Amino acid sequence: MVPVRVLGVALDSAQQHVVLLAPLPGGGTEGGIVLPVWIGPQEAMSILVAIERAATPRPLAHDLMAVIIRELSASVERVAVTRLVEGTFFADIHLATPRGPFVIDARPSDAIALAARTDAPILVAEAVLTEAGVPEGAMEFDTRGDDDRVEEFRKFLDDVDPDDFQG
Repeated sequence: MVPVRVLGVALDSAQQHVVLLAPLPGGGTEGGIVLPVWIGPQEAMSILVAIERAATPRPLAHDLMAVIIRELSASVERVAVTRLVEGTFFADIHLATPRGPFVIDARPSDAIALAARTDAPILVAEAVLTEAGVPEGAMEFDTRGDDDRVEEFRKFLDDVDPDDFQG
């Protein structure tokens, strides 16, 4: 497993959200490789909020997950992007609990959003990096405007009315 960090959240040429992961220096895989993992817009915003340490008026789902884990006297030891099957990434969340280690299957976007909130290490299987990693700069991503998207989300949260979501 290769330790990675979140470079950021971007948009690809088709305006799809992608989280960019890069190996940490000295982590075993050097040379400017980036792993793009396509994610949904809500997960992208959740990851952005976490890495920017932006305050939200109410907890987001991943904030709630972190609180539940902590209140159950557990902790997130690490998250791992373990495999890629037919274009779909898979991840695990590794917990330390009072009853012993516990591993939960998760979408990579959820695992990364949780890791960003708990400062847990993020790992990627070498086979996944080999198969899906791209040389840094090989793909066009729009990383500009991350601050603007976080600010836009903050405004949305400030102005949202719960009645807007009733059917």
